Amino acid sequence: MPLASVHYTSPDGEEGYPGELNRGHRHLLNDNALRTDAMRDHPDKPTVVNLTHHSYFNLAGAGSGTALDHELQIVHLDSITRRPMPAGIPTGGFLPVKGTPFDFNNPPASASVIESDHEQIKFGLGYDHNWVLQNQSGDLVLAATLIDPQSSRTMEVLTTEPGIQFYTGNYLDGSPDRKGRQGS
Repeated sequence: MPLASVHYTSPDGEEGYPGELNRGHRHLLNDNALRTDAMRDHPDKPTVVNLTHHSYFNLAGAGSGTALDHELQIVHLDSITRRPMPAGIPTGGFLPVKGTPFDFNNPPASASVIESDHEQIKFGLGYDHNWVLQNQSGDLVLAATLIDPQSSRTMEVLTTEPGIQFYTGNYLDGSPDRKGRQGS
């Protein structure tokens, strides 16, 4: 059953997009699971659009401590896109993940590896990287699983895309306060 459909029309020139851009996506609640589905952009002029969904969940629940105890697996990958500083924009080069804090292939890895001294983690002040997925077919596949080991709550990310961006909120200013209400 649909929980909510969200639609926004960006007028010509807003955020630098040429022409009008209609955005929409749908949230579904079914069998005790929340699903974000059907993200679509419809520009009326040729433009590049990169859709994303930011899920900032502590699966243990508000007031239950850090999400760094969550266990993360990003599947079917062998590299990330290189992200040099100061701009932090990927160069098109790739870095292998095997044996690094970016290797989330083997289930499960604790998110606490964010505290690593790895150069790429220092550049991003944590994780803000694109993992290159081996699935290049465009089929909908499982890309990542996040588990809270205490509650067994799980978040799965499926995608048709060739990569997944994992961002740990490194540049957030503290609002909202991560407890479901805006900070002061």
